[in-house]
Parts: sequence; structure tokens; C-alpha cells
Amino acid sequence: MGFKCGIVGLPNVGKSTLFNALTETAAAQAANYPFCTIEPNVGEVAVPDPRLDDLARLGKSEKTVPTRLTFVDIAGLVRGASKGEGLGNQFLGNIREVDAIAHVVRCFEDTDVTHVEGKIDPIADIETIETELMLADLESLEKRVDALEKKARGNDKEAKETLDLVQRALKPLQEGKPARIVERKPEEEKTFAMLGLMTAKPVVYVCNVEEASAANGNDYSRKVEARAKEEGAVAVVISAKIESEIAVLSRGEREEYLAAVGLKEAGLDRLIRAGYALLDLVTYFTVGPKEARAWTITRGTRAPQAAAVIHTDFEKGFIRAETIAFDDYVAFGGEAGAKDAGKFRLEGKDYVVADGDIMHFRFAT
Repeated sequence: MGFKCGIVGLPNVGKSTLFNALTETAAAQAANYPFCTIEPNVGEVAVPDPRLDDLARLGKSEKTVPTRLTFVDIAGLVRGASKGEGLGNQFLGNIREVDAIAHVVRCFEDTDVTHVEGKIDPIADIETIETELMLADLESLEKRVDALEKKARGNDKEAKETLDLVQRALKPLQEGKPARIVERKPEEEKTFAMLGLMTAKPVVYVCNVEEASAANGNDYSRKVEARAKEEGAVAVVISAKIESEIAVLSRGEREEYLAAVGLKEAGLDRLIRAGYALLDLVTYFTVGPKEARAWTITRGTRAPQAAAVIHTDFEKGFIRAETIAFDDYVAFGGEAGAKDAGKFRLEGKDYVVADGDIMHFRFAT
């Protein structure tokens, strides 16, 4: 089950530097000119989860296997992208394919790194990107109206439902607001998602600051944080330069470096967790002598569908799930202790898997 978070922003805000640090590779070319990234680069990163170490220790597992999140480095957008400026059509298409957006915003001064707009103004940068995405969404929806109206007049139920959502999404877009504010019922989510609206995707703002501001942010990042709060979004402060430097260090060296610059943890760890939460993902675990492993599912997933993440046969022949909550597993020293304490549960097909559940699936072949 793949979950993708697209890294977007204006040129020269630090997107490729951030991507390189995330994937600990040099796959994305970081250079001081627009469009150095022509094709989106894709990299998978492990989601930090200290619970895995506890489970491996108690389960006497030989190794740990964390769950992963995919990041896509998308070339820099510019004003006019919705009309095809700066390879805009190609880049907008890349954004449509991701599940969430990590919007990198330049929050640092550096005369050696040019700014495409000629000045440092993170809020204006956010509005430039958001405007281009809204214009592209608006154009996309307006093109569909006539065809949907014709089908709706012919009593096509699906067309009527889609047309209703299109019209509801058009209203905020025409007012200069993103489609993510459209209220919809749970049963409408699938149809709404099929509209492919970029401004409907959840967003985390990544404030790229200079090294000295990595721990506490600066005036620029505080403006972004205030905007994120107004929108009900999330903002993470990161120094892409620091992250690229620690990406190649061992765990011990990394901890020393972070302590020296006043940081408790890597900014990338906070970004990865923010992206994970943004996609409304949860983790369940399997524990055995060979490995303690984390598995990713969307919140609200039932046991058979959670089992399918391991293997589709598990869902087809699902019988039951043997389940222990993480806190109980740890508190009672592992599976045997949890069983003795009555914390071992048998769950059926309707069970909604909770974050942290340790699962063992029984299935018929």
C-alpha cells in the first residue's frame, strides 16, 4: 500500500536539498537555478517509531522493519504554472498523483541563493503556489460541467452526485479558497477524490530556515506557523542544510551533532511523522523471532483489509485476528504476560484496527 507525499514549492527554496536528506541519496540535483529537477524523483523513507525497538526486545526478534512513506520531489512551480509556464502542466500533473503535499517555504536570507520573485516573503510564496493550484483546479472543474449537466438531465444518478460535488467545489475556488474546505459526507469522499483536485490535498508547510534558527524558528517561519494555524494545517521548522549534513552520519554521530546545535531530534523525523499523520495513517505491528515489523493502514481500516497489507490471501481466507494493544504488550512483558493478564483478544471481520495493535491473523488457505 503506497502513500505518497509530494514536495512542492517555488524554485530555490530547498526542495531538492530536503529530498536528498530525506532519502539520504543524491538522486535529486540540488542547484541554484530553476527547473534543475525536470522529472519527479521518488524516495522511500522509514517512519521513525521507537515502539518497534520495545517490541523487538520483548519479542526477542532478530531485526526490526519499520513502515515507510514515499516522498516525491516535484520541480519548482512558478507564477503562471496553471497556464503552462515553466513546464507547469507537467509539474501540476505530478502533484495530482500524490496523496498529500509538503509545501517547502523559503524562510532564510542568503544573497548567494537567488529568489525567483526577487524578495523573501514566505506568505506571498505560499499564495503564489496556492493560486496556481486553485486556477488549475478551477479550469479542470469548469471543463466537466457541461458534460455532467447533460448526463444529469438524463437522470444519470452518478452524474448528478458528481455534478453536485463539482458545483460545491467551484464555489470556494471562484472565491480564491482551496477545495479542501468543501464539506462532504464520508460516503462522498471516494467521488470527491476522483475529481483529482490539488487544493483538496492535505498540506504541511515546511519552513526551511537558516542553521541558527533550526531550534526555535525565526520571524519568517512564525508567520507561516500563524497561517497554518488559521487554516487548520501543520507547519514544521527545518534547516535543510543541517538535515543534509546529518543525513550521512551514523546514529551516534547524528545525536552528537543535533545536541551541538540545540536540537532534540532531526527535523526530518518531525516532517515524516507530520506527513504520516496528515495522510491519516496508523500503524499496527507483527512480532516474531525473525522480525518485529510495522505495517501502514489508513485510520478506520477493518481487520481483513489490514491483513491484506501483508498478503491478499490473508483477507480472502480471514478467520480472526489475535490482538494485543501495544501498551498491554509492553506492560506485561510480551505476548505470554499479556495473555496471562487477560489482555489477549480475538477480533472478527468488523474489528477496526487501532494504532499500535500487535496482530496475528488466522486465515483459511
